[in-house]
Amino acid sequence: MRKYQDLINESENLKDLEKIRVEIFGKKGILTSKFQELKTLNGNEKREKAQQLNKIKTTFTKFIASKKEILEKKAISEKMRESAVDVSLFDSHNEVGSLHPVSQTMDKIIEYFVSMNFSISEGPLIEDDFHNFEALNLPKHHPARDMQDTFYFNDSKLLRTHTSPVQIRTMQKIKPPIRMISPGPVFRRDFDLTHTPMFHQVEGLVVEEEGKVSFANLKFILEDFLHYMFGDVEVRFRPSFFPFTEPSAEVDISCIFCKGKGCRVCSHTGWLEVLGSGMIDPNVFKAVGYENVSGYAFGLGVERFAMLLREIGDLRSLFEGDLRLLEQFR
Repeated sequence: MRKYQDLINESENLKDLEKIRVEIFGKKGILTSKFQELKTLNGNEKREKAQQLNKIKTTFTKFIASKKEILEKKAISEKMRESAVDVSLFDSHNEVGSLHPVSQTMDKIIEYFVSMNFSISEGPLIEDDFHNFEALNLPKHHPARDMQDTFYFNDSKLLRTHTSPVQIRTMQKIKPPIRMISPGPVFRRDFDLTHTPMFHQVEGLVVEEEGKVSFANLKFILEDFLHYMFGDVEVRFRPSFFPFTEPSAEVDISCIFCKGKGCRVCSHTGWLEVLGSGMIDPNVFKAVGYENVSGYAFGLGVERFAMLLREIGDLRSLFEGDLRLLEQFR
């Protein structure tokens, strides 16, 4: 049996050790055959032989178990060494990431309004017709609904087309005074150079007792906000139409690329449209049960602002994840 002790000691892997174990303890193993020889013995001779074989069996069992533990540790070490990462293979130059241009722009917008004591409110992305349209003075079959190509579900639910439903939900929950913005994603069935199916809006709402807020207040806050975002630009208000505000106005800034002289970006007008605004229509207050109040609202597209601030020509590129574009805005 000395031969097998040497073989066990010299085994270099678990496969070799298992082969030796089978040679000793297998059905045709040397120790198994010795136990079978006990059948031919009797009395004390059989007992003494059995004790001797059991002692050998115990010794080899412990010996093999001890060697197996050593080889298992060795196998684990070799596996770890093979799978180890050589950090010297990596470039020592680590590039620092940054926020996406839309996130940067959103943060800057929110930063301004929070500093002006506006609260931030959020609402569900899946809306019902009442909050998304009817409460905003857009009853069924209203032609202005065609301005917003909507994603509908089978149960009459829809993906919100603007964040104005958050304003309705806020007015249903609390009473004036209200001073809030509602940032977040919105969805419309549109896709071209200046439109995507999903984009981000920030809409604002101010409601006070009747007579405490006017178009002059709206004009001041938006002019100050646009100077904060774009610097020394001219701001103008143009009469427009929105079903949920009356009077309504589009807000333009002098072109930041040509300084108002006229270029391809501003269609040679010298002006860039940036947001919509107006005084809250009385029908909106009626829908939420408000009386003797007045207020104003405004809304803007975050991607539109990001494109102007970062001089990005195609809105779709903001959603394509092209590192060649994003790396420019670290």
